[in-house]
Amino acid sequence: MSNRNTRIRDNHDRGTVGDFLKANIENGSSLSVVSAYFTIHAFEALKAYLWKIDGLRFLFGEPDFIKNLDSRDTDPKVFKIEDEGLQLNKPLQQRPIAQECADWIEKKVEIKSTRQSNLLHGKMYHIVNNGVEKAVMGSSNFTVQGLGLSQSNNNIELNLEVEDSQDRRDLKAWFDDVWNDDERVEDVKKKVIARLEKLGDDQAPEFIYYKTLYELFRDDLEARMNNEQKLEDTHLYDTKIWDKLYDFQKDGVKSVIARLLRHNGCILADSVGLGKTYTALAVIKFFELRNDRVLVLCPKKLRENWALYPVYYSQRNNPFEDDKFGYSLLSHTDLSRYTGDADGTDLAGFNWSNFDLVVIDESHNFRNDTKPKRDDAGNITHHSRYTRLLEEVIKEGAQTKVLMLSATPVNTSLIDLRNQIYLMTEKREDAFQKSLGISNIRALLGQAQREFKAWEDDKDSGRDKSKLLAKLGADFFQLLGGVSIARSRRHIENFYADEIGRIGEFPEQLKPENHHPLTDLTGALSYKYLADQIEKFSLSVYTPSSYVISKAAIQRLAKEKQDFRFNQLDREKFLIGMMQTNFLKRLESSAHSLTETLERTIGKIDALLEKIARYEQNQQTPQAGAEILLDDDILPEDDEDDEEFLVNRARHPYHLRELDCARWKKDLIKDRETLTEAWKSVKGITPERDGKLRAIREHIRDKAQNPLTDKDGEINRKLLVFTTFKDTAEYLYENLSDLAAELSLKVAMVSGDVTRTQSRPNNFNAILTNFAPRARGRAEEGGDEIDLLIATDCISEGQNLQDCDTVLNYDIHWNPVRIIQRFGRIDRIGSRNKSVRMINYWPTEDMEVYLRLQSRVEARMALADAAATGTDDPLNESAYEQAQMELNFRNQQLKQLREEVLDFDDLSDGVVLSDFTLDYFFTQLLRYLEKNKKELEATPNGVYAVTHDENRPMEKGVIFFLRQRNASTDIQRKTASPLHPFYAVYIRNTGDIRYGCANTRQVLDLFESAAVGKIDSLQDLCIQFDTETKNGENMGLYNGLLKAVIDHISRAHTTTQTNNMGLSGTRDFELPLKSETPRDTGDFELVTWLVITTPQKKN
Repeated sequence: MSNRNTRIRDNHDRGTVGDFLKANIENGSSLSVVSAYFTIHAFEALKAYLWKIDGLRFLFGEPDFIKNLDSRDTDPKVFKIEDEGLQLNKPLQQRPIAQECADWIEKKVEIKSTRQSNLLHGKMYHIVNNGVEKAVMGSSNFTVQGLGLSQSNNNIELNLEVEDSQDRRDLKAWFDDVWNDDERVEDVKKKVIARLEKLGDDQAPEFIYYKTLYELFRDDLEARMNNEQKLEDTHLYDTKIWDKLYDFQKDGVKSVIARLLRHNGCILADSVGLGKTYTALAVIKFFELRNDRVLVLCPKKLRENWALYPVYYSQRNNPFEDDKFGYSLLSHTDLSRYTGDADGTDLAGFNWSNFDLVVIDESHNFRNDTKPKRDDAGNITHHSRYTRLLEEVIKEGAQTKVLMLSATPVNTSLIDLRNQIYLMTEKREDAFQKSLGISNIRALLGQAQREFKAWEDDKDSGRDKSKLLAKLGADFFQLLGGVSIARSRRHIENFYADEIGRIGEFPEQLKPENHHPLTDLTGALSYKYLADQIEKFSLSVYTPSSYVISKAAIQRLAKEKQDFRFNQLDREKFLIGMMQTNFLKRLESSAHSLTETLERTIGKIDALLEKIARYEQNQQTPQAGAEILLDDDILPEDDEDDEEFLVNRARHPYHLRELDCARWKKDLIKDRETLTEAWKSVKGITPERDGKLRAIREHIRDKAQNPLTDKDGEINRKLLVFTTFKDTAEYLYENLSDLAAELSLKVAMVSGDVTRTQSRPNNFNAILTNFAPRARGRAEEGGDEIDLLIATDCISEGQNLQDCDTVLNYDIHWNPVRIIQRFGRIDRIGSRNKSVRMINYWPTEDMEVYLRLQSRVEARMALADAAATGTDDPLNESAYEQAQMELNFRNQQLKQLREEVLDFDDLSDGVVLSDFTLDYFFTQLLRYLEKNKKELEATPNGVYAVTHDENRPMEKGVIFFLRQRNASTDIQRKTASPLHPFYAVYIRNTGDIRYGCANTRQVLDLFESAAVGKIDSLQDLCIQFDTETKNGENMGLYNGLLKAVIDHISRAHTTTQTNNMGLSGTRDFELPLKSETPRDTGDFELVTWLVITTPQKKN
């Protein structure tokens, strides 16, 4: 009920404080105001009156007024300096308002604030016009809604207009007393103007980028501070291992510990050469300081690395003896053993379930959940290592946290990742329901794998990784961001520049040297000729199913075909492709290796022919055991170097009576003649005719006679030679020892099961130590240093050999990742070498011919692998096309490797964990905060910048970074944004959403590209923007874009809810409340925005 005669001003029926001010402010008025808040929008509503006054004294009743202006509290009052109406289009127009308001304050206003919080609670407006006083007091703040100036949604206030003259004088006297009390109040005019100028000034694009990251990671920064206290409480900072870490490793330790404590597991996937072992040691020490029991599982070849640190091993060279590490240490292979001794540990009595933390080095070795072995009755006789690790180590006993170390946790499938994540969740699908809001890990990763497969199969995608990332969904990013950490070399160089300068930069990566030594110096045999011959090998020794005549065996093959669309006969045919690849790779490695393999294959044929002859002569009964087993007589040699090519095992052994032995024998004899002819030709390539051997001898001589010097001025004659095959490694050792002796070089060779050296002791770890004593912390021991090390890929992972500065790839591994890993042995942080280089021996100079040949043969090998693993139907035409496409991409990577040294992140068609985490951006922010935290804290939301991106020209558009005001705090409610409650969207000026709210990584990458490095505002673009928008008054285009973004978010939210109803796999899925559903602009706060435009051409 209206009552205009009352002296109460409630901003509704009884009048407004705003009307009181309008009615009483005159030219030359003097105002005294007490309020907790001040908004530029209230100034805008009253500016016609406020510019007329002679002066105003404004007293803030709350000392945190500056902080409150940008608080993240949901109380609308805290945003009122920028966004009184809580409408998103208001901040878009706030710049000219802020500029005018700052100018008015500078000329007309004095501002003070109380020093103590919660000291002054009243609100007052006092006006003096030529000695005549007017006043109102009560609850209204100097805001649009507080003064009743809004068209709707004004606050209900309780204010009283003061009519008694004495009361007005008393109010004025009270105000004067407080205003002049320097112990209680302070002058803050400069702070307010500075704050307004933040809105009024043109902003630097880089600053807006970091403001965005600051708001995004504010909670993570607070959590990090809380975890800092936990680390201090354990005295981790007082340990030797902590003192030894680089800053980026310390940051990694903090992040790993936070994930282990919150999610029970973490994958540390830093690139090669970044010291994951030391990072893990600091994590281990944190848990040991809490009296937790720790088990380290590592590959057997890396055991010596980890055995250096536990105090009970009493190693003289232990650099952390004072830390008294006490973790238990076993090898991956020990999980396959139930009895025996493992370097002093009795496996029969070992309690696998006794650990609070398990650290798994090279955890990608556990990416396959292989099935257990069973006897004829179907009973399990032997569990896989994966199963035993999961069941006996992790599930049993106390809850076990799991830290996994791997530079390559994902190989060819996201299932690799799922199996490793299961290790930290005890294979519980809902393990992350509370901590990450993910109710079904299998369903989530299954859906992600389907998207991954569709992306792989899409011929038109060009393997554009961004297209895959756009489809994987918010939960997938939430999962990987929660449980993994992945930093690259570029990450470290970019964000730890000061430390890199202190400890020495990474060594310079020289451009790879590519050579094409002749296979045969006489020219009689070329690589291409021999490769063509290999493709013609029929290799019937591996295809017994082609000769089946037994009715029972034929029916068995038919049933297998019917049940699985693929039977033993098909499998053997693909095995031929696999073996042809093996022959081809051995030819690329060395003529000697191919000679050895041909000789062994001929020997298998001879053994089989002899067995058939005995059978035909004696006509043995079935009970006599005339049985052919692929695992026995006709399986390719079980050599460590051939494991990646051996994918087949016979499901059904054959009796010779089931086969057409006469026809098989005829084909075997023909094969033997073909192979023998090839063997004789290749065997003729003696060391004297071997072009590759001559080439490497020249490289060794040049390296020894013209060595580079390191940062300490010492010459470096060390050379690390990699080859895929043990046969080649032994051949090189035998044929290079004389040259090494001539040049006074110590030479050694290591493979998975053979070591060779003239030094002592002759064992695997001693050889590596003598080759890289400084890197392995044994430099003080002295002894003969090894200068030339020939090795198979048994040391391409996990070993630090950075004493050396040159890697020579004697053969090119078919997987580019392995080449990167090889080079990672010497290209490492902390290296004393000024530069490192890679020398590659290619089988032919004509890369196109080489790659076409590779693709033809290796595609068949890939299909054989698919056949064996059951992941695909290799008889399907699309399966062959997919295998061919996969190899084409690998070929592209091999071409890249000819021109530059690559990191995993450089393999644009590969998937690495850093694609799915925000560690890069978080670290970027941490470095920026070191010098700019106060400025970021003082900057209000709603700020923007104008930029252009010369690095990646794009259409005009805007990146909007929004926060949902009404977002649910229940983590289990599904959202469309991995950044929830934040949303990042890039929209073109045409209204086309280029990167939507699910494309977090792409939007941030674009934001960084367009902003970082631009540390000052781009004045020409800002003037251009102001002209186009009439200084912010005509914001129709941008308000329209903003509305389109909100509509996109609303639709994406609805789609997410629909999809997740079926994906959750449980009854725990919860639909969001209507009040928590993003619908319109009122549900969002504009945090930052970046206008991307192009400079106008000047006439």
